Amino acid sequence: TGKYIASTQRPDGTWRKQRRVKAGYVPQEEVPVYENKYVKFFRSKPELPPGLSPEAAAAPGKAEPSDTGLSKAAKRNLKRKEKRKQQQEKGERDTDELIQALERSALSEPLPGCGAASPVVSPGASPGDAPASERSRRLKNLRKKLRQVEELQQRLDAGEVPNPTREQLEKLSRRKTLEEELRGLERD
Repeated sequence: TGKYIASTQRPDGTWRKQRRVKAGYVPQEEVPVYENKYVKFFRSKPELPPGLSPEAAAAPGKAEPSDTGLSKAAKRNLKRKEKRKQQQEKGERDTDELIQALERSALSEPLPGCGAASPVVSPGASPGDAPASERSRRLKNLRKKLRQVEELQQRLDAGEVPNPTREQLEKLSRRKTLEEELRGLERD
């Protein structure tokens, strides 16, 4: 008497009980999805502009990806991604061209307007050193570490840090090596 949904096995191996349902029951998977009148209206409209034949739209000159199932926001996001990718590729090409141009030019080319060949060296660096930017970065890094060590020492002397951690004590013990390294770099 009545309609039943048969028992089924769950993914973990246990069984669901058989269930009795009323007459006219429609399983949830089979219930049609609600669409308001505006969605129905726009779905019924053709995708092509008025007056354009489907043959003309399928012309081989049109090579856009099919984005018909995407929302406006998704299409906009795709366009943004493509634009970003193009800009990144352009930037990489520019970088590659610049690197090639730098490789072609030698460091000891004569400067325009100078009679003798003078090596092109960045200020503050000797010709045998690593690039000046690396050296200046290293100097800045060492000065920052020394400044942090000095601040920590002042805080310890003032009593702001009653029990220093192991890392803090290690930082304080590295002070002399940092100072020596900084002096060495400044001498060069």
